[in-house]
Amino acid sequence: MRWFRKGRQPDVWEVADDQPLGDIGAAHKIRDICASAGAIAEKMAAAGGRDAEKKQVADAQRCEAAIKRALEVAMQISDDSMRDVSVSQIIKLCVQVDHLKTARVLLRAIQSEKTRAELVADHPKLIDQDAAN
Repeated sequence: MRWFRKGRQPDVWEVADDQPLGDIGAAHKIRDICASAGAIAEKMAAAGGRDAEKKQVADAQRCEAAIKRALEVAMQISDDSMRDVSVSQIIKLCVQVDHLKTARVLLRAIQSEKTRAELVADHPKLIDQDAAN
C-alpha cells in the first residue's frame, strides 16, 4: 500500500540554503545539524532487531554527511569565538559517532585555549595517545 509509505523527510543538512548565512545564522544551522545528527547517533547506539546492521550503515553515512555539511558551514563563520563554539559542537558530534581522528584534527583548529581545555576535560578520548608519549 503506497498510501501509508511516506518518503523520508530531508535532513537539516540536506536542505539547500538559497541565501548566504551570516555568522549567527551559520551558528544556528550548525547547532541544528549537530542536534539532529546527535539524535541519529543515539538511535544507532541503541539499535537492534531486524536489519539493524543495514540501518546502522545508513545512519553512519547520514552522520558523516552531517559532519561534512556542518564543517562547510563553519568555514563561512568569520568571528573567531563563534567559530570555536561551532567547531566544538561538531567535535562533540564526532566523539559521539566515534570519529576520533576527525575530532582530534578539529580540536587543533580551535583557537581558544579555554574551549579546547573544556572539550578535553569533557571527552578524555580526545587526548592524542601518540602526542602524549
